[in-house]
Amino acid sequence: MATNAAPHLAAAFRDQPVLITGGLGFIGSNLARRLADLGARVTAIDSLIPEYGGKRFNLAGYEERVRINIADVRDEYSMDHLVRGQAFIFNLAGQVSHLDSMHNPYTDLDINCRSQLSILEACRKHNPSVRLVYSGTRQIYGRPRYLPVDEQHPVDPVDVNGVNKVAGEWYHIVYQRAYGLRATSLRLTNTYGPRMRVVDARQTFLGIWLRRLLQGDEILVFGDGRQRRDFTYVDDAVEALLRAATCEAAVGAIYNLGGEEVISLQALAELLIELQGSGRYRLVPFPAEQKAIDIGDYFGSYARAKADLGWQPRVGLREGLTHTLAYYAAHGHEYWP
Repeated sequence: MATNAAPHLAAAFRDQPVLITGGLGFIGSNLARRLADLGARVTAIDSLIPEYGGKRFNLAGYEERVRINIADVRDEYSMDHLVRGQAFIFNLAGQVSHLDSMHNPYTDLDINCRSQLSILEACRKHNPSVRLVYSGTRQIYGRPRYLPVDEQHPVDPVDVNGVNKVAGEWYHIVYQRAYGLRATSLRLTNTYGPRMRVVDARQTFLGIWLRRLLQGDEILVFGDGRQRRDFTYVDDAVEALLRAATCEAAVGAIYNLGGEEVISLQALAELLIELQGSGRYRLVPFPAEQKAIDIGDYFGSYARAKADLGWQPRVGLREGLTHTLAYYAAHGHEYWP
């Protein structure tokens, strides 16, 4: 399913060399497919570390249209080679699990900070004119002080992952200001859709909810279920990445993404069950380690992205969830044992 594309995107990316870090992961693979359809010459880098969601199946049908390079972005020698000659780099590689970052903070530091410097240093030395888009996260805001959250909201992360994602983002902004690298950051929020990690909750709680629903198990909703969220369908997130990469006004800028609809977690569970036509959920107390880093209500303002990029979400929550459920009903055996 494709969103309404800006008409200039095909011209901007046709026959252009594009590098995607984390290119076999959830958002990276959807982006790679879209870019290949636009005529770009795409290279997808991924380490295929099992916990981080990269899968070769995510590019099924595109194996001849996307070059796959199995490499770790922390390897500066590989990055020195891979960034050369690229017109665009979409920097999506990272460790996204909040709990993993608390259990293994040094690994999170290595992946979300050192790897970003490896990429930026390679660009500074070998491709300083490249257009670079970084995927940040709304998690850096922590517990909202007001809603909707805009880009002026204080940064106040509640976990190690949030701290390191702040650093990764600001490395890009500092390199833009100090060295002229043409970098932009998007702060993504609750992105969902086909090819996301559903075997566990490392990438998003919605993934494990979908798996449990499709396997006939209860959806477990932590707390009272009243926590509100907004969601971005992956095609809309891809559209934002492409627009950011082709907008000169976005160089050096930071943008929130988000969704049109705000929904409580209890209502979300009920909607999933309605769309599936079966299932059940149960409210359960927060596990202590989850409660310590829960942010409560969150929904964001994407007004700046709308003004500068002409971006706004096109895929409603009901439509996006319907497509996502259908994808995993067909291909779930590729994503869980």
